[in-house]
Amino acid sequence: MNRLFAAVTVVFLLLFAVSSVFGAEKIRVGSDMTFAPFEFIDERTKAPAGFDIDYMRALGEVMGVEIEFINVAWDGIIPGLLAGQYDLIIAAMTITEERAKAIDFSDPYFTTGQVIVVRKGNKGIQGPEDLRGKIVAVQIGTTGQFEAEKIPGIRRIDKYPTIPEAFVALKQGRADACIVDELVALEELRLNPGATEIVGEPFSSEYYGIGIRKGRTDLLRRVNEGIAILKANGTYDRLRAKWVGSVQQ
Repeated sequence: MNRLFAAVTVVFLLLFAVSSVFGAEKIRVGSDMTFAPFEFIDERTKAPAGFDIDYMRALGEVMGVEIEFINVAWDGIIPGLLAGQYDLIIAAMTITEERAKAIDFSDPYFTTGQVIVVRKGNKGIQGPEDLRGKIVAVQIGTTGQFEAEKIPGIRRIDKYPTIPEAFVALKQGRADACIVDELVALEELRLNPGATEIVGEPFSSEYYGIGIRKGRTDLLRRVNEGIAILKANGTYDRLRAKWVGSVQQ
């Protein structure tokens, strides 16, 4: 009887340990799936796709964890992390001092810059200095908004929940220009050729990081180790060629 009880106990403990391990191996990742080519919902498969999605899956492989994506509206993405709704954020999120007050960031995994997008044929805007007296569309809470707010003389900054909505406002004439990450602008040009164009060069330098709740130092260490591996083994270069190369064609 004692041996049977001991055997049952061992089996139970083993099953509990295995279930605990498998539970710990899943990492939930919040992302705003409206920011192609970094993250979006593929219309054919209805599944998440983009550079960040592929990158996070590759990161999960080198970390030895399962990745679960959670689609979150941009303006609630940091509050959701702080509330424990997911463990990480990957959402083409620029590392800024203000955001770093609320959350920790991984080492940078992508470099980009902001550009100005106008309707095709608009020759009156060639750079930030030409936005004086103009209406500028941005996605709320992004560095596009923050950079626009630094430009003197803008008549009005219209803030939209998603970048596709900001582009629609531009194309419909409700805005004179849109400020957005360069690669997102290139993706818009690819999807809707002839409607808009980029003027000038990127006028900022920014670094994307993966967001993590403060205090999760072990997870942060593992993420940074994974980022270094993906850089060293060529995965980053391959994914950049896949997603960035395609929008520049």
